[in-house]
Amino acid sequence: MVHDRSSQARLSPSSYEEDMRLLLAPRLAYFAGVARHEHVTRAAQELGVPQSTLSRAMVRLEQDLGVVLFTRKGRTVSLTPAGRDFLAPVERALGEVERAAESVRADADPSGGKVAFGFLHTMGSETVPELIRAFRVDHPRVRFTLVQNYGEAMIERLRAGELDLCLTSPVPDAPDLVARRLDEQRLRLVVPDDHRLATRKRIRLAEAADETFVTLEPGYGLRRITDALCAEAGFSPRVAFEGEEAETLRGLVAAGLGVALLPPPAVPRPGVVELTVTAPRAIREVGVAWLDGHPDTPPVAAFKKFLLSRRGNLLPD
Repeated sequence: MVHDRSSQARLSPSSYEEDMRLLLAPRLAYFAGVARHEHVTRAAQELGVPQSTLSRAMVRLEQDLGVVLFTRKGRTVSLTPAGRDFLAPVERALGEVERAAESVRADADPSGGKVAFGFLHTMGSETVPELIRAFRVDHPRVRFTLVQNYGEAMIERLRAGELDLCLTSPVPDAPDLVARRLDEQRLRLVVPDDHRLATRKRIRLAEAADETFVTLEPGYGLRRITDALCAEAGFSPRVAFEGEEAETLRGLVAAGLGVALLPPPAVPRPGVVELTVTAPRAIREVGVAWLDGHPDTPPVAAFKKFLLSRRGNLLPD
C-alpha cells in the first residue's frame, strides 16, 4: 500500500487523526513485541508471523510516524529515545484493548456472563428478586446489572444498547422492538383508612369521579393507564399531586391527600384501604421487551427464555 504524503497533509485534523489510527493500530502489537525482545527473529517467533513481515511492518511504522524508533544491528534492535517514549503509551493502549476483550468475553460467558436488566420500580421489592433467585438456581454464576426506571426511560436505554431486556408496562408496540406479554396485574383504588369509601371492599371507578387523585407523573405507564381507566369510567381525574414512585403515592394517600389507582404493595401499608375495582376492568399488562435484531449473548438468551417460560406466572398472587 502506497501512502501519498501530500494528500495526507491535506486532510483535516480530525481526518488525519482517524487516518493515523487506521495506519498504526495493526502494528502496535508488533512494535511492542520487537521492543520487548530487542530481536526481530525472537519477536516474530512469539507473535507467530514471518520475520520479513515483522521487519517490513516496523519500517512502515517508522515511515508513517516520520520517526526512527529503533537502531539496528543485524536482527538485533534497540529503542531510540523516541521509541522509548512511544513504547509506554503503546503498552497502556494494548493493555486497555486486552482488558476490554476480556470484559466482553466474560460478559458473554454462558455460565458466568452478564445481563443488563431493566424493570419498573413497583417490581423491585418482590417480583424481580424472586425472578433472579429462581433463574440462578440453574445459572448460579450469571451476573446482573439492574436498572429501575419508568417505562419510557427504559425503552430509550434499550435502544441505546444499555439494556438487554426490560420488564415494563404497558407492553410497548414499536417497530424496532420485540415485546411479549407475560402477565397482568390488578390495580386497586387506594383510599385513606378514614375515607368515606374505606368500609367498602369493591367499587366502580365512576364512584370516585369527585375524588382528588395522586398519580405518577406524565410519561409513566401507570399514569397513562390511570388516565385511560378514568376516561373509560366517564371522568377526567382531578390530580393534586404527581410523584415518581408508587409507594410514595401510598404515603400521600395515607396522609389524606387523595386517592390513587395502584398495583398491590409488596407488604400492606398502614393507613390505607385497597378496594377492588369492578368496572372498568382495572389491570395493567406486564411484558418483556428487547431490541429487534440485536444478537443475544448466551446468558441474555437464557434469561429471556426463562422470562418467557413464566408467562402467566410472573407476578406474585
